[in-house]
Amino acid sequence: MKACMGLISGYIFELQNFSVNDGKGIRTVVFFAGCPLSCQWCANPEGLYINRISYRKETCIQCGRCLQVCPCEAAMDHQGVPVWGKCSSCGACAAVCPTGSRKALLHQYTSEEVLRLLEKQKIFYRYSGGGVTFSGGEAMLQKDLLRALVNQLYDEAVDLAIETSGYFDFDEVKDILKKMDMIFVDIKHMDRGKHRVYTGIDNQLILKNIARLKALKVPVVIRIPVIDGVNSDIENIRATAAFAKANLDDPKIELLPYHMLGDAKYEALGLEKPNRSFKTPSPEYLLKLQRILQREGVEVVSYR
Repeated sequence: MKACMGLISGYIFELQNFSVNDGKGIRTVVFFAGCPLSCQWCANPEGLYINRISYRKETCIQCGRCLQVCPCEAAMDHQGVPVWGKCSSCGACAAVCPTGSRKALLHQYTSEEVLRLLEKQKIFYRYSGGGVTFSGGEAMLQKDLLRALVNQLYDEAVDLAIETSGYFDFDEVKDILKKMDMIFVDIKHMDRGKHRVYTGIDNQLILKNIARLKALKVPVVIRIPVIDGVNSDIENIRATAAFAKANLDDPKIELLPYHMLGDAKYEALGLEKPNRSFKTPSPEYLLKLQRILQREGVEVVSYR
């Protein structure tokens, strides 16, 4: 992220309008690039790279225009796919691709540009009780851009929510968090070692930050991405419930069943797909987990 001519700018990989899954009412979700975690099941791998180019072989007509403009000779190998190791992500190939088979996934916006795009959606927020949700990646990594957007939208009385990994310096972003109407924060696993295995970092800072949210008096929803073979065991669910109850005034948990909707993105980015041992829990098992949470004194909520 950088400032240009006095303006705050940063990288965003999507502004998703008409979302009804990320807070109250009809919302726009602003997906910030970058994440401090490397979850093995990530559904948005495009958000982990700055200016990564995607390639969809099924729509490519092999016209050769990308070969003509690529400065790194990375546009194609003999099988018709990008040579990812050579690619500099300059975007030249995406600019000339006639079928959109090559796309620059991330875009640099100033805060003013984002606010202008959000302005067009305000009528939907007003009549549905919706607003703007900041997501990612991890929005806190680009705190200057996030703060500029939050301060302006807060002054305009727009409902604000954030979806976060919980991995951030609390004191550096406390002013941002205080202006939220809802905070969604993930707990991937309660076991410190297993959290490190599956996400690349341990969970101590995340749990500490969740405990500190209580003082802000902002509604908090803990989200668990429920994955069979990773964190769906009853012991982990009960431990998460106990933590939520001990550290939040009004503990709420949302269970998000694992899905493989991001597989096509991995293919388009030339990345290895998530471990095939990861499984989606059955509806019956999810219902069992919900009942366990309720018995532990935690409210089960759903924004899906």
